[in-house]
Amino acid sequence: MSLPTPELPAPAAPWPAPTFFQHLLRALRSVVGREVIRFLKQPSRLGSALVRPLLWLVVFSAGFHNVFGVAIVAPYETYVEYNVYMLPGLLGMVALFNGMQSSLSMVFDREMGVMRLLLTAPLPRGWLLAFKLVAGACLSVLQMVVFLVMAALVGTEVMWQAAPGLLASMLLAAVMLAALGLMLSVYVRQLENFAGTMNFVIFPMFFISPALYPLWKLEESGAWWLFKLAQVNPFTHAVEMLRFASVGQFNPLATGVVVGCTVVFFVLALWGYDPQRGWIKQKGGA
Repeated sequence: MSLPTPELPAPAAPWPAPTFFQHLLRALRSVVGREVIRFLKQPSRLGSALVRPLLWLVVFSAGFHNVFGVAIVAPYETYVEYNVYMLPGLLGMVALFNGMQSSLSMVFDREMGVMRLLLTAPLPRGWLLAFKLVAGACLSVLQMVVFLVMAALVGTEVMWQAAPGLLASMLLAAVMLAALGLMLSVYVRQLENFAGTMNFVIFPMFFISPALYPLWKLEESGAWWLFKLAQVNPFTHAVEMLRFASVGQFNPLATGVVVGCTVVFFVLALWGYDPQRGWIKQKGGA
């Protein structure tokens, strides 16, 4: 009499292979999560990012409180305090400096070999650079929101009912300036060269803009060449987009310029990081 043969359990069904969309989500979570965690582990970085615009807001608003007395500046329909006028420009300053900080971070990662590992991942290079762009923009928006709250706490009038539109404009400005930093990271080959980038990119963009004073002040003083440079400065349009959004208005020209510059900067960065055609091929490294 033969014993019954025990039935073997059926083999477990194999896990389905992750789809391309799942790969993208994992890469996005990894890249953005790495930047956010590194930022949260450096509280001094947040402090240094907020001290600069807060000093400008408190000191300059006290020293130049009566700087506007000739005309009403658009989009305001009446006279406003100087700290209210400065607020959009200082929000742009936060995003501008964080965009350059992201550029510095990418240069550091390239020297340490992290960028080489990232760009050799089995995903299209454009997606990986876009995720770095998203990470930089998220950090900028976080810092801008914190600065906006602190500005309100020190007495700056904020139109909170315009917050949704302002938040969207902050995101667009942050993406454009992060794309600018991404593009600059292609051409800044060493950390020692970053000081030159600060002097020749950040400060001219900030000061030749309506961040601290209206452009008609330049035109009225006869500085035509500065007035024309300010008009073609991408940061000018980012500030104007934020200024209109802060009072619940939409500036289609400024928004269009910001979106267009974002596309141009990102395409140039994508071309620069292409090992077949860009700057990396010329220098022979990733």
